Amino acid sequence: MPQPPSAVSRDEPVIRDRGDACPGALRLHAADDGHLARVRIPGGELTAQQAVLLASAADRFGDGHLELTSRGNVQLRGLADGCGAGLARLLDGAGLLPAPGHERVRNIVATPTSQDVLPRVRELDRLLCANTRVTALSGRFLFALDDGRGDVAALDPDVTVLGRPGDRALVRLGAAAGAVSVAEQDAPRAALLAAEYFLDAVDAAGTRAWRVAELPAGHALDEGEFTARLAAAGIDAARVPEVDWPYAAPPRPWGRGPGPRGDLCVLPPLGRMSTGQWRVLAEVAGHGDGLRVTPWRTVVLPGAPLRGPVDGPALLEEAGLVVSAGSPWQSVTACTGRPGCAKARADVRADAHALVERARGPLPVHWSGCERRCGHPRGTQWVDALATSDGYRLSVDGHTLPHRPDLAVALMAARETTSSPQSPKTQ
Repeated sequence: MPQPPSAVSRDEPVIRDRGDACPGALRLHAADDGHLARVRIPGGELTAQQAVLLASAADRFGDGHLELTSRGNVQLRGLADGCGAGLARLLDGAGLLPAPGHERVRNIVATPTSQDVLPRVRELDRLLCANTRVTALSGRFLFALDDGRGDVAALDPDVTVLGRPGDRALVRLGAAAGAVSVAEQDAPRAALLAAEYFLDAVDAAGTRAWRVAELPAGHALDEGEFTARLAAAGIDAARVPEVDWPYAAPPRPWGRGPGPRGDLCVLPPLGRMSTGQWRVLAEVAGHGDGLRVTPWRTVVLPGAPLRGPVDGPALLEEAGLVVSAGSPWQSVTACTGRPGCAKARADVRADAHALVERARGPLPVHWSGCERRCGHPRGTQWVDALATSDGYRLSVDGHTLPHRPDLAVALMAARETTSSPQSPKTQ
């Protein structure tokens, strides 16, 4: 999987002239195939019962499919007009909706293979939902709770909590080189205070920024000021000017282990599942410790059965889900494309499926239905297949490749240009 680029500094401030239109479960987005709802799942944590209820919502109100997002959330598509109230009642009954006004600010990703971060995820979510000030955050502001390995910390969060030895944690503001050290138990409250600090800076700048990276230089967040704010709130904090930030690759599909139980990592092709597939996922999760939806459009099933009377990997593979390494689906992504998006020029998902059937190994390619390139993966080592009025235009790292009449042959040839991994610090 291509590695993430380093954060890119902005030469000019981003000035927002409108509010954030990011969809939620209560504010639906009108798409070409019906309305879309985005259900935010803090830390990606779901019980098997909650997963079953999400499938029921997709069947009752949507098109019978569920999509995973790059924030570890779940989307329902093809929703009918007037379904909002019924959908809200179902989600609320499943414990998937907070108090009004907070639903879109619960953007929390967490290390999916760590159980240690979950108490901090739950506490941060509780604090967010009890705070009226943070309702001003955009639906794109991102918190990351990383157990210290550096997986979700590499996703350019706005606020990062990185676990450290000795029951300590580092709290990072945006892409700063340094951080502030706090006791692990204080980390959720420190993350909340970081969000409030950002909102104060937004008000002072007057640019209506959505992300920390969008603040103009004169209003950038300062670690010294943040340390002082933490101290005023009774949190013992120390500034750490330089941090050697770790990086860990995201979990890849795996489905077997040495014992009868273990963690399964499941990859739905293109991050999309039918409700039938989702229910198989929930069934296997029900014999383990629930589900963890990841920001890499995979699902981790902690403590799942690996053999015996319930053979989790076999059930998932039979349902068409990927649970073993080396699948071409591991490095193929796509936007919604036709018919779901009016701007798309092709059914990119169907074309991606057709290519994978011919592939013989990983082929890092993202299929884009238009120039917006929605859902493009992080990093530069991907072939970009952009749909145009007369076929696909291929490029790698912004460089257009020569036209080839056979798209599959061209993509296979392009694989050679994407085979050498780069450091996330030097891209």
